[in-house]
Amino acid sequence: MSLPYPRRFSHIGLSVPDVEAAVKFYRDVMGWYIIMEPSEIVEDDSPIGDMCSDVFGAGWKSFKIAHLSTSDGVGIELFEFADNVDPENNFEYWKTGIFHFCVQDPDVVGLAKRIEAAGGKRRMKKPRYYYPGEKPYCMIYMEDPFGNILEIYSHSYELHYASGAYQKP
Repeated sequence: MSLPYPRRFSHIGLSVPDVEAAVKFYRDVMGWYIIMEPSEIVEDDSPIGDMCSDVFGAGWKSFKIAHLSTSDGVGIELFEFADNVDPENNFEYWKTGIFHFCVQDPDVVGLAKRIEAAGGKRRMKKPRYYYPGEKPYCMIYMEDPFGNILEIYSHSYELHYASGAYQKP
């Protein structure tokens, strides 16, 4: 039996309370490209309506969706559902499922400040340096203005972990 090859990451879907505000945030703060402006999808017998009914089941009525892309071609789908719930605390890390996504920027502190200035918040008081005095690799957890948790890495994922970031000297 041969081992599977590593699949590329294609896209992630984020649920937000206001798709137009989210497009503005992710375009202006994160620098992501708009691929498709917000549009409405309705529950009907069209190919897209039928596909969504397969995913959501019957009774979803309608939603707004926009498509963006990162500089490395990863897609971002932003969904605004009609009866969305914007919880006061969206950080339920103990529950199974996706609890954050991560972006890479060499200026971790600068991007964190831009996210805060746009209505997001820090989940950590300050960045964590993985190899202080040895390598400049750092990260910080943030929250976008819509309650989605994101992490910022200064360097690539493999550089952060290749030297054993959690190993004690």
